[in-house]
Amino acid sequence: MTPLSCRANPIVVSFSGLDGSGKSTQIAALQMAVESRGLPARIITFWDDVVVSTRYREGFVHKVFGSERGIGAPGRPVQRRDKNVRVGYLTLARHLLYLADALHLRVVLYRALHSGARVIIMDRYIYDELANLPLENRLSAIYARLLASIAPRPQLAFLLDTDPGLARDRKPEYSLTFMRQSRRSYFRLAQLLGDMTIVPALALEDAKRVVLNKFLDVLERGQGESGFAGVAPAA
Repeated sequence: MTPLSCRANPIVVSFSGLDGSGKSTQIAALQMAVESRGLPARIITFWDDVVVSTRYREGFVHKVFGSERGIGAPGRPVQRRDKNVRVGYLTLARHLLYLADALHLRVVLYRALHSGARVIIMDRYIYDELANLPLENRLSAIYARLLASIAPRPQLAFLLDTDPGLARDRKPEYSLTFMRQSRRSYFRLAQLLGDMTIVPALALEDAKRVVLNKFLDVLERGQGESGFAGVAPAA
């Protein structure tokens, strides 16, 4: 096996899924496993580091829709009104905003790929935004494919599956109806794109093992040497 530190290009791994699906836990576990092998890793948080004009987008949903601030926790629910609000003009706005995010993602990844990190771990990705689009609509599905082609493709794009009810118990922010709808949308997106690795709803340690084994498989097959060499900032 070629040591990752000798590879021309880093490996990029993304984690997507419902709020409460365990992304933070899996990201921390993978980072620990990678760094224990002496490989520098970098975590990029999609909302904080990639999304364009986050302050204004947050301010809009708080002011217009009364979305509560903070993160829901067991016994401390939060009533979020943002991606679960599906009025027509917001759907149109999402299509346009997600294009800006996809273009900025190219810039962020270009910088990260030249930062010295050998593994880049994405906490959410453009896929989590695309899952908010009405993918049952043919035009939206075509548009989602277009944005996915603009954004660089990770060597590993994990979709963490979970029971929507359990996810809501962990992060009580959205209705169970919306959580179920969102899960269906993620699976529709995975089918549409064809290159997401679905981690089934497993016990925590079993899920960690699946993630690590998939990563080591990519490492062994040398996929870190392809796919990102041409990433450059958008014009």
